[in-house]
Amino acid sequence: MSQYTRWPLPKHDYWSTPFAESLLRHLDLRPGLRILDVASGHGIPAFYLAEQVGPSGDVLAVDISAGQVARARAIQGSQLPWLRFECMDMRSLPPDLPTCDRITGNLSVMFFRPNRFQTVGGLVERLNPGGQLVLTFPSLGTFDSLWQRVDQMMIQKGLVDERARFQDYLHERPSAREGQGWLETLDLERAEAIEYPLEVATGSGQEFLYHPLLRGGFLDVCMNVSKISPSPTGS
Repeated sequence: MSQYTRWPLPKHDYWSTPFAESLLRHLDLRPGLRILDVASGHGIPAFYLAEQVGPSGDVLAVDISAGQVARARAIQGSQLPWLRFECMDMRSLPPDLPTCDRITGNLSVMFFRPNRFQTVGGLVERLNPGGQLVLTFPSLGTFDSLWQRVDQMMIQKGLVDERARFQDYLHERPSAREGQGWLETLDLERAEAIEYPLEVATGSGQEFLYHPLLRGGFLDVCMNVSKISPSPTGS
């Protein structure tokens, strides 16, 4: 991995960056790799990944939110031409999508609803032999004080439908043990679900409510998912 980067993880993103740092801690990177980054948002850590694999590599970053994709493309401009941002649902990827060496998903599992296990299984099928899948997510029971602040701001803002869907998400967050079960069921060569303390220093509840992860991504996805008939999550 290069010692110098023009595309570091942004210090000002108090939510996405700490999780991205934990993702990179477990990811084996080198020039020339083909990477699929799911739930890519506005590019954390896609820009960093693209710089590390270099022009001999390829990074496809996908997100279901057209707004997030547009924002990432605006940040990118004409730079890192081997990095592409596409509006795509990772729960139903095109069958002709090329396989890849690494699949990453920062704060991604919350967007795999309603069939998280099936989505993870579909991603594993996209890996080349010897490939690596690394996903990060806030597990069951974490950041509850933060969620309470967001919930209070939703009440104050009158976001009735969003609040109901947000509560649904909070009640069905997977645990680290559940994630480990998914990986073991998929019969991967090495499967590990790691849970450890992570400090996320946010602004006010109102400030966090309008973070792109929620306002431009998660809440929009909640609205989309509500149109899908729910089915049990695999374990």
